[in-house]
Amino acid sequence: MNHDRAEYERVQEWVRKANVEFVNLQFSDIVGAVKQVTIPVDQWPSAVEQGVWFDGSSIEGFARIAESDMYLVPDLRTFAVIPWDQDGLVTARVICDVCMPNGDPFEGDPRYVLKRAMADAREMGYVFNTGPEFEFFLFRCPEPGQPSPEPHDRAGYFDVSTDQAHNVRGKMVKALQAFGIEVEASHHEVAIGQHEIDFRYGDALQSADHAVTLRVVLKAIAQSSGLFASFMPKPLEGISGSGMHTHQSLGRVDGAENVFYAEEDRFGLSQTARRFIAGQLRHAPGMTAILAPLVNSYKRLVPGYEAPVYVSWARVNRSALIRVPQVNGDAQHSTRVELRCPDPSCNPYLAFAVMLKCGLDGIRRELMPPDPAEEDLFDLDRSDRDAWQTLPGNLGEALEELSSDEVVREALGDHVFQRFLAAKGREWDEYRCSVSKWELERYLSIY
Repeated sequence: MNHDRAEYERVQEWVRKANVEFVNLQFSDIVGAVKQVTIPVDQWPSAVEQGVWFDGSSIEGFARIAESDMYLVPDLRTFAVIPWDQDGLVTARVICDVCMPNGDPFEGDPRYVLKRAMADAREMGYVFNTGPEFEFFLFRCPEPGQPSPEPHDRAGYFDVSTDQAHNVRGKMVKALQAFGIEVEASHHEVAIGQHEIDFRYGDALQSADHAVTLRVVLKAIAQSSGLFASFMPKPLEGISGSGMHTHQSLGRVDGAENVFYAEEDRFGLSQTARRFIAGQLRHAPGMTAILAPLVNSYKRLVPGYEAPVYVSWARVNRSALIRVPQVNGDAQHSTRVELRCPDPSCNPYLAFAVMLKCGLDGIRRELMPPDPAEEDLFDLDRSDRDAWQTLPGNLGEALEELSSDEVVREALGDHVFQRFLAAKGREWDEYRCSVSKWELERYLSIY
């Protein structure tokens, strides 16, 4: 394995000082669920040098039984000691790349999908930076692993006196910092029991690693406090759902220049930024199944809760699909665009990959976006609203759009594209065939 020797020695010193006993080798399946193989620390040098073999046939979207042998290659930059109790055992974790027996990257590894998209950007002279904002709910959990849809508090946006989870969020931030994640802010969100934690903007691969880590960390800390952290997009009817608004920009490979910035533009956006926006707007329907991948995701993407429905962009309109945030201070480095349809149930590796490739398609084809929609489109007359394209209304429609979008297909690669469609197609079919409590209450006594 081609590991940086200095990085390896740094990790080895950390292992010795912390008295690490076990190492969790982590990776993600195509739907974003974290998987792991645990090894004793005396097997760690061998894992670094030779990788660790595992059976990929039992992982969602990975391989058939006849093609099951794969191995994990640790990315030493992601090594960290787990800061909460592991039954008295000192345990570390490291995120891994998945490889085939011949040493080639596995095409179904979501991390590789993002790496491939970022390599495409580098060939065009760009680096891709992202900053996701994670919203989530804290629910009461009367029995371990059995959450109740009862919010932990009755607070609202930025509240203090009724925000009972302030200390829990503090523990979450400390745990994230132990994993090397620089948290910029945490606060209560709009809905009761809803919270947000944001970490520092940066390289998209590192941001995706941090996003996967954040979901694991927040669930573990919530559980230790007798609570349940849920990243379900719309767990409660009638109140705001949880999004993963993602800030994006492109920099130059050969320097720190932000190619999205242009001083002379009224929004501070360069032509490259506008073309990137146009590419994402053009492919928004095809991206949606990746960015909002659950049946439940489409209970969030409805009018009235600031979640986007119309394929539009704007500066101040928070109902727009893409927003250009105001920047304070150094606009040259801080100018960015915010995509507002992703939710925290998505696989961040796949999400960032398709976001990047669709933006690059706009740059390559020199697309230009329509005029910004600064008015709230929900408030327009029906005839005016009908002029605007909308996002898919449910997972079934989103999968149809995904199946016909060649740029999104290329971003995912055929392996992930076909298996994602199959997995989510089964989910949609199961939902269509289920009989809900609402239907029983509405119809059973009448018909």
